[in-house]
Amino acid sequence: MKCIGIIPARYASSRFPGKPLIDLGGKTMIQRVYEGASKAKMLEEVIVATDDQRIFDEVKGFGGKVVMTSEAHRTGTDRCGEVAQQFEADVVINIQGDEPLIDFRQLDQLLEAFNDDSVQIATLGIADVSQDDKMNPNRIKLVRNVRNDALYFSRSNIPNEHHSSAESRENYPFFRHIGVYAYRKNTLLELINLEPTDLEKVESLEQLRWMYYGYPIRVVETDIETPNIDVPEDVEKVQAFL
Repeated sequence: MKCIGIIPARYASSRFPGKPLIDLGGKTMIQRVYEGASKAKMLEEVIVATDDQRIFDEVKGFGGKVVMTSEAHRTGTDRCGEVAQQFEADVVINIQGDEPLIDFRQLDQLLEAFNDDSVQIATLGIADVSQDDKMNPNRIKLVRNVRNDALYFSRSNIPNEHHSSAESRENYPFFRHIGVYAYRKNTLLELINLEPTDLEKVESLEQLRWMYYGYPIRVVETDIETPNIDVPEDVEKVQAFL
């Protein structure tokens, strides 16, 4: 099973323009993500997918592999799909370009899910869910079935606790999503041709499109979580870890 990692990276961001090129302790963020992901034992190669010459030149400068992609992509999944078509692979992992402290063990955990031939898409989840997380729309919650496939993802608190007893709330295994995805290559090439759905637009969660069209998503439990950089205020948090 040949696995490759693709890091979508774009310069234009409404909340933090130029984010991949910010300096974090002497290295750009994109270099830290690339180097962290490259430590994964199951990844044969890592490729940055960008539509910006500045990011392209930066990756070339530190010796990384990079591919220039279309500016028209709506999502990181679409950008991964364009690059995946150019490389031989069985499984492709979409690595978030804003996680400079990415832990390679997470990636290996996720890729191991594909030892099960029935798995088409896999993602990560964590059982660390605080009350603040439940109420925070930027913290994505999920519920699973008996096979550990996702039943639903939401920005709302799921399952709803309004009519539950204290005992049931205490015993229920609440779960939170960590947004790293891996796909069999042929599945990824199908996903990028799916039309957006109304459900996806309401929740603003792309993975609901895949589920709507009948693609199961295996959820791999991890106890590892690293901070990402979404807005400029997050930089200080990551610098503290460094």
